[in-house]
Amino acid sequence: MEVVGGGGGDCRSSSSADPRSTYVLGNLAEVVERVLTFLPAKALLRVAGVCRLWRECVRRVLRAHRNVTWVSASRAEANHLERHCLVRALAEELENVRILPQTVLYMADSETFISLEQCRGHKRAKKRTSMEAALVLEKLFPKQCQILGIVTPGIVVTPMGSGSNRPQEIEIGESGFALLFPQIEGIRIQPFHFIKDPKKTTLERHQLTDVGLLDNPELRAVLVFGYNCCKVGASNYLQRVVNTFSGMNIIVAGGQVDNLSSLTSEKHTLDIDATGVVGLSFSGQRIQSATVLLNEDVNDEKTAEAAMQRLKAANIPEHNTFGFMFACVGRGFQYYRAKENVEADAFRKLFPSVPLFGFFGNGEIGCDRIVTGNFILRKCNEVKDDDLFHSYTTIMTLIHLGSSK
Repeated sequence: MEVVGGGGGDCRSSSSADPRSTYVLGNLAEVVERVLTFLPAKALLRVAGVCRLWRECVRRVLRAHRNVTWVSASRAEANHLERHCLVRALAEELENVRILPQTVLYMADSETFISLEQCRGHKRAKKRTSMEAALVLEKLFPKQCQILGIVTPGIVVTPMGSGSNRPQEIEIGESGFALLFPQIEGIRIQPFHFIKDPKKTTLERHQLTDVGLLDNPELRAVLVFGYNCCKVGASNYLQRVVNTFSGMNIIVAGGQVDNLSSLTSEKHTLDIDATGVVGLSFSGQRIQSATVLLNEDVNDEKTAEAAMQRLKAANIPEHNTFGFMFACVGRGFQYYRAKENVEADAFRKLFPSVPLFGFFGNGEIGCDRIVTGNFILRKCNEVKDDDLFHSYTTIMTLIHLGSSK
């Protein structure tokens, strides 16, 4: 991990302060490092340019900060200002974040993040605004940071501050979250993107290998999203892509969303009218993961909790773990007879300290599957491939990034 800043000088040469304190701050790395642990990442990058000693201390401090961090925003904070509530929250909170993000996954509601001239789902809905909010958001992060952003009808967020905060199912209204992944030793988190090409019906093997989806013995989990799913052929393309790696001993979870809004790992400008598949692959021997499917029969609090019990039975460690909820837009408030937050509350009851994130989308990907070492509760490839694809369901997912050393 490269730290910004020069840092070639001597801390002692330009100071007119107390010579004793100058000596300590210029020579005792243990003291300097202890002091720097109290600074957020942005401040650390600035002080890294003071001298060589401080630069090395900054490197060690940043390496020690490995926990995933998140910034979330919802309609409660939205007050109809120019910027989307997630952009405003990130602008404020990134000043205090203690990690240097290497990969970011954000999700925001499509209604306010990207305005539409017509209601979602109409054949020729066009974007009235371009990716203005996405461009502003991307500039808030370091240049080397890889950002994957999608927009979708509804959002599931855990308020900032603690993983034990009650997650919120926000089906309508301004909302969003950004998961910030630092560089973690032994863990590789890699974005991928496949654009539908009408001239090619299949993916070449090297396209999957280059992003770690094939020939990767450490691959453990894949989050996958199809975008612009209302376009002709989009669903079939998503199935073709997912079926190329779905038979492996990995977790596969995700769904269909409205649009792709950010993918900074690519050099060319995004085509907002294109159809494609994006996602994140998680590789590393320490990773453990599990998914459960809440089918159409899960329609009350009792059956929702029973589904979460299956996820609990996977015995995934809850420390350094986060959850995902990918639900159909047809579920939620109306599906549970005007009861709000049923599935998110059921998750919180069984996993009181695990933060939950996700969306309400237009189709769900996943099944009951648990990967802890070589143990699998159920292999999706033992049934039909299309059993990975559902409607009127919810996929609940846990991803554990290993114990902090």
